[in-house]
Amino acid sequence: MGASVRSLWKMLSKDFVILVSISCLIAVPASMYLLQDWLAKFEYRTDISWWVLAASCLGALFVTITTVSYQAVKAALMNPVNSLRSE
Repeated sequence: MGASVRSLWKMLSKDFVILVSISCLIAVPASMYLLQDWLAKFEYRTDISWWVLAASCLGALFVTITTVSYQAVKAALMNPVNSLRSE
């Protein structure tokens, strides 16, 4: 209803990116602690690198932005008459 595709995408993706970022901030320290504790119990010890957790957070952000972008563009390009007619 008057919003451009870009403004709609920006509004929708901002909320989801914030949620995924908060979840990464909570999950990374917890998983780092638990993984180091778990890996220390093996006979052949190895450490987990920081880039593994950073890559998983970037992957989650990529999936989030891709999904939100698809849905936002689909909703923005949809004809509002069709949705009003079905209600």
